[in-house]
Amino acid sequence: MHNLSLIVVVLAVISVSFAHIYDLSLLESYTFEHFNKDYGLGLKAGSSEYVKRKAFFEIELSRVKAHNAMNRGWKETINKFSHLSKSEKRNFHGRSKGVRQAHKLQGLKDSKEVPYDSSKDLPISQLPKAIDWRTKGVVSAVKDQGHCGSCWAFASTATVESSVAKNTGLLFDLSVQQMAFCAPNPDSCGGTGGCYGSTSELAFEYVAKSNGMIEEFQWGYGAYFGNESTCAIPDEAQAKIMIEGYTRVPVNEYQPLMNSLVKEGPIAISVDASNWHAYHSGVFSGCDQYNPDIDHAVVAVGYGEEADGTKYWIVRNSWSASWGEAGYIKLAREDEQSIQCGMDVTPDHGTACAGETDPVKVCGTCGILFDAAYVVGADVVGPAGPNP
Repeated sequence: MHNLSLIVVVLAVISVSFAHIYDLSLLESYTFEHFNKDYGLGLKAGSSEYVKRKAFFEIELSRVKAHNAMNRGWKETINKFSHLSKSEKRNFHGRSKGVRQAHKLQGLKDSKEVPYDSSKDLPISQLPKAIDWRTKGVVSAVKDQGHCGSCWAFASTATVESSVAKNTGLLFDLSVQQMAFCAPNPDSCGGTGGCYGSTSELAFEYVAKSNGMIEEFQWGYGAYFGNESTCAIPDEAQAKIMIEGYTRVPVNEYQPLMNSLVKEGPIAISVDASNWHAYHSGVFSGCDQYNPDIDHAVVAVGYGEEADGTKYWIVRNSWSASWGEAGYIKLAREDEQSIQCGMDVTPDHGTACAGETDPVKVCGTCGILFDAAYVVGADVVGPAGPNP
């Protein structure tokens, strides 16, 4: 998944991730020499790796400056991704297009999927103008998946955390490591599991059928550097939460996703994050809407409007709090997004189950309406809960 040069160059970033440029005026005089020092790359001037990374950086810096000069509604910056190639950046995603494996899930024994009930949906006009679950004490701190394609595990874990908090008032920091390496993926849907991708639906199936999830302090995330693992839950670890199942929001439909966000809280979604890496702030609308490439799992935590009336979704990422708006991105939102569609023609990038290659219709900014799911029946196990 990672070549050696990428590992050497990007692992140094962890110690100085605070070097993210928030004051965009600094970009005018910023150089690769500054970047090499600020991000602790330790590259020797004149070496082949230095020359290679400097070339990527300077192309990116020029592009970012040109974008910001156009005032398109969002700003971009230089960050920990700025010296990487496009293919290297993709390693920081995690393959997840859950709807492509719908029939697989339906065939699972004792499936924990609860059908969506559209009869309870309210018209958009009757929904709140804005909602942000971060302000309600049910959203944990943004985390960093690192160099492991485990976005699906981060998105599903965060969704479970928020669902439990909404139901009980208790916000836990649950074990992403457990989710990433214990949730089975027998049909290779959205990847092959672990650092090589899966789906939030499979993650929710696992939690509903297991004895529950343990907390982060009981089994911490050890895959930041791309290290694969086995399902080795510590013997002394005690499950803290359980869920009954999950519900998938109707595919490519705007009204159900809006209703679900209002009623159910944060929701695991799949998106095309191909052009997100340099995002700094503002309302982003820079995805390819004709041929979106759904390749990343994140969490929708609300929606709102800017002072000028520009509507947006609030989306939590797993690239650390130093990325974007404290770890979040605002995606452009329109009431007619159900007809804002394209075709994902690259399921081989990790969207389908093994052997499925047919293009799929994807709607909404960055494909946000394509695949969304929330947790049902989340609750606390208790202080003496069973061992998973």
